[in-house]
Amino acid sequence: MDIVVLAGGLSTERDVSFSTGSNVAEALRELGHRVILLDVFMGYSDKPEDLTGIFGRFKEASASVAAISSEAPDLEAIRKSRKDQSSSFFGPNVVELCRMADIVFMALHGENGEDGRIQAAFDLYGIKYTGTGYLSSAIAMDKDLSKRLFAANGIPTPAGISMEKGNCQWDFAATGLTLPCVVKPCCGGSSIGVSIVRTKEEYQQALKEAFRWEEKVIIENYIQGREFSVGVMDFKALPVIEIAPLQGFYDYKNKYAAGSAVETCPADLPQHITEEMQHYAEEVAKALGLETYARMDFLLDGQGQVYCLEANTLPGMTKVSLLPQEAQAVGMDFGSLCEEIIRISMKKYEHTEHMELEGMTLENIAKACKGTYFGGEQEKQKAIRGAVTDSRQVEEGFLFIPIKGAKADGHDFIPDVFAKGAAAV
Repeated sequence: MDIVVLAGGLSTERDVSFSTGSNVAEALRELGHRVILLDVFMGYSDKPEDLTGIFGRFKEASASVAAISSEAPDLEAIRKSRKDQSSSFFGPNVVELCRMADIVFMALHGENGEDGRIQAAFDLYGIKYTGTGYLSSAIAMDKDLSKRLFAANGIPTPAGISMEKGNCQWDFAATGLTLPCVVKPCCGGSSIGVSIVRTKEEYQQALKEAFRWEEKVIIENYIQGREFSVGVMDFKALPVIEIAPLQGFYDYKNKYAAGSAVETCPADLPQHITEEMQHYAEEVAKALGLETYARMDFLLDGQGQVYCLEANTLPGMTKVSLLPQEAQAVGMDFGSLCEEIIRISMKKYEHTEHMELEGMTLENIAKACKGTYFGGEQEKQKAIRGAVTDSRQVEEGFLFIPIKGAKADGHDFIPDVFAKGAAAV
């Protein structure tokens, strides 16, 4: 297969994403696939390129990868380093290369990877990709919304509240919670911006740290206990893995610094606790609609109570990441795991050789992409008939997605597509 492994981006987990991407690309190449490792933000080449036959030279077309730093990346410096300085999130030739691939292996983590926006765009482009769809990605990324769905479906999770920066409660007594507690960004990953708070003074500092990364935070009861994770593939749970940090909790440094945590799979647990945790992992996948694969994080307190913390729709995929260790415990090596993820993901497209847009309204598209709809109230409820990026293929009722390419800028053709009956751009 010709495969693009999409990594990088502009989230705080950019470096982690490259680690996942390089490992996946290497494993798939060893199995005979032609794989391009692509930085979704930087793209491939800032000059006009003939992409014909590019999968035949996949190694030279792939991004180079550095080791994971112990600190989160400087995203502003990365933005400034892109040569074309385009306002588009997709770097040069990214969409073109993804459309040429048989499938895109999503190795992105965090914002603009796990939040559903890229998945929504790919659905409109007709690009096949691994992992769950845009809606379930967006729900799982929002810890506040996820926790509400956990509670509605009988899945235990630590009690807590959400708070927005513009309406923040700096007085801890007014939150109704008790110390110790945990303060964390609502949609972040890799434990970036997470603090365990034991005093009122620490609470205010923790809020400042969490708001440094996002406009919305979660404050929840601190559960003293053991940390676990459970992978789910095609709605079936893998063995439970325990994570025991040598110091502190499983934060960014402990996740990616070698030797900083002891990981045991299968976890040493009574059988009924193992089965309970696996059951809840499968229930989370069903409640959030997580197709293909995901990984759920859990805590177990001293009284044997299980708590689900969150769902990860694109979990880490290095050879020593949690999900691959769980797969290894049932006899699936890393390369086989990567191919199995592709196999399950392709099932989504078995009955849709072309992009299905039935019932997809302009309002729905705007929401899925976290954009803003501009137009009449009646028109926003109209279902579009199709979506294209080539102005020559526009038909009446189609959505035209203008792209600035090496040879032409799609925005120049907007008047033409409206003349042909396009519903929107």
